[in-house]
Amino acid sequence: MVLSGRHVRLEPLRAEHHEALCEAGRDESVFRWFPMTVAGREPMRQFIEQGLLEQSQGRALPFAIRTVHDDAIVGSTRFGAIETAHRRAEIGWTWLSPAVQRTPVNTECKWLLLRHGFEVLGYQRIEFKTDSLNARSRAALRRIGATEEGTFRNHMQVENGRRMRHSVYFSIIREEWPAIAAALQARLVLPFSFAVSEQVS
Repeated sequence: MVLSGRHVRLEPLRAEHHEALCEAGRDESVFRWFPMTVAGREPMRQFIEQGLLEQSQGRALPFAIRTVHDDAIVGSTRFGAIETAHRRAEIGWTWLSPAVQRTPVNTECKWLLLRHGFEVLGYQRIEFKTDSLNARSRAALRRIGATEEGTFRNHMQVENGRRMRHSVYFSIIREEWPAIAAALQARLVLPFSFAVSEQVS
């Protein structure tokens, strides 16, 4: 199952993606808002193995992100926390190479996953969570139409135990999807060239 768009293809995560993902994630700042860094060969191997384990248990659908214009692996994303009985899942575990940040890549990844979740998998709710200190992520989620629902205080231990993270939850529900889909499609048809680095998604 490959989810294809204008700028990116989301392909099922495999162990064979390890080297390319290590290269895409070699800048440790990419994982600033992760509970623990994924940079480095062993952490990346564990990240992939955990995703594949949860997939085998029916709790995740992990993907590698490949850009169409140059066929490069530039990051990863997934459906996680899947609750089939309740028809809901979370989109997260997302990270991108600095080379494609502030481009349409993240927006199109969200569009492809949301469309697949609501229109193919039949989810009634898709949720997101982010660190309360990550203002950029919170703004991006609002920009795609997600509703901020509240904060789980002292939700996760991060930075090797040096800080407790408050997690802010967002969601999109099925009834909201048609309007959000139309807005995302309108954004994604705008002209964009990866050769023009100053363009911003």
